[in-house]
Amino acid sequence: MPSYIRLALLFLCAAGFAAQVNAASQTASVKATVVKPLTLTKIQDLSLGTVTLKPGNWSGAAVGISRTGVLSCANGNTICTGSAVPAQFNVTGSNSQTVKVTAPNVTMVNQGDATKTLILTVDAPATISLPNSGSKGLDFGLGGSITLSSTTANGTYRGTLNVTVDYQ
Repeated sequence: MPSYIRLALLFLCAAGFAAQVNAASQTASVKATVVKPLTLTKIQDLSLGTVTLKPGNWSGAAVGISRTGVLSCANGNTICTGSAVPAQFNVTGSNSQTVKVTAPNVTMVNQGDATKTLILTVDAPATISLPNSGSKGLDFGLGGSITLSSTTANGTYRGTLNVTVDYQ
């Protein structure tokens, strides 16, 4: 082989090694988490039962029910009777996922006089953890409380409790 060809091959090999010496590479892992869609089903509506107001001039009487169904009606100006129950929902989705629960306060309207309202301050869990991905899902409760006064108009008050769940 002539020397000028050997010299040309030597330069080509040297150029190839020089490029590899200056090259750098790195790897990154790739991950994707796939989850089942969430489903939310109402099991029962929230009810505070019947609240009887005592006579006099007073305010600030809170009546409420906890997420677990404990009625709070300790103010001496109210008497609570009837069936009081928290709202109950069931959520299904992928196992071991954390689910954010959103439920804003509810404006309850007097069914006999729409100008009279009460605000239900909702007691909802901030998050819940799904234990499995089976059809059973997880039941959870929502409670809430209203504040009454001696001037609260009598009548049945109704509102809509809007609940949203989303993966966190």
